[in-house]
Amino acid sequence: MSRIAVPASAEAAPDAPRPLPEQVKAQLGSMPNLFRLAAASFAALEGPPGLFGAPGKGRLPAAAAARERIALAIAEFNGCGLPAHACLAADFAKQPPEDIAANRRGRSSGPKADAALALALKVAGARGRVSDADLAAVRAAGHGEAEATEFVRNVALNIWTNYVNEVAQTPIDFPLAEGAAA
Repeated sequence: MSRIAVPASAEAAPDAPRPLPEQVKAQLGSMPNLFRLAAASFAALEGPPGLFGAPGKGRLPAAAAARERIALAIAEFNGCGLPAHACLAADFAKQPPEDIAANRRGRSSGPKADAALALALKVAGARGRVSDADLAAVRAAGHGEAEATEFVRNVALNIWTNYVNEVAQTPIDFPLAEGAAA
């Protein structure tokens, strides 16, 4: 049971303007508990849909495996539940179970993806205080400046979702995907 009330629907949330819940539904196909909980505060809900949608405008496609790799690694780093990220990785990013398991460990099947995950975990662990060598490693793997910045953005977004879910103890409403079991 959630420690913070989850409205029965986004429309039932006291403070959510109508376009934002619709934007979340359009991006994710449903209104997960996390977003219904955030809909209780306009300020809490306003940022995430834009943050979730922004990668589709950048170097990383909206449902890219890169995004879900980072989400899985950060969720594991934070000790947060994985079903949503594993479901998105399997269903939208078409990652096989062995890749999902590796991503949870901060690893991937190729050096370019490994470099992205290493930077993401370094950003989370060092609270953004990465070294010149950390940035050089991600560049050497073939990532540009824009991608490195987007990796940091994805780390911040996933820390937000992990923390909100942990504080509220939000009930998980995503199916458990293959490779997500602890």
